[in-house]
Amino acid sequence: MKSLMLAVIFVCAAGSACFAEGQFWVVGNRATNTCDIVTSNPVIDGNIWFGDGPYASLADAKLARSTISTCPKDKEKD
Repeated sequence: MKSLMLAVIFVCAAGSACFAEGQFWVVGNRATNTCDIVTSNPVIDGNIWFGDGPYASLADAKLARSTISTCPKDKEKD
């Protein structure tokens, strides 16, 4: 029974790591004073001062970035 429980825990942990692929996070970068979109779960320390997500698509992450008040707004190109 213990080996079955251990196997279930291992499969769940491996499955969680697989589901993390293809996700996006919005992070605030203090060094560049920008909000970047990254594809790995951010570690909040040093120059990274916030992280928001995960989002299922790049479009969702861009929409979220546009609604975060601390992110500088992108200037539209002519």
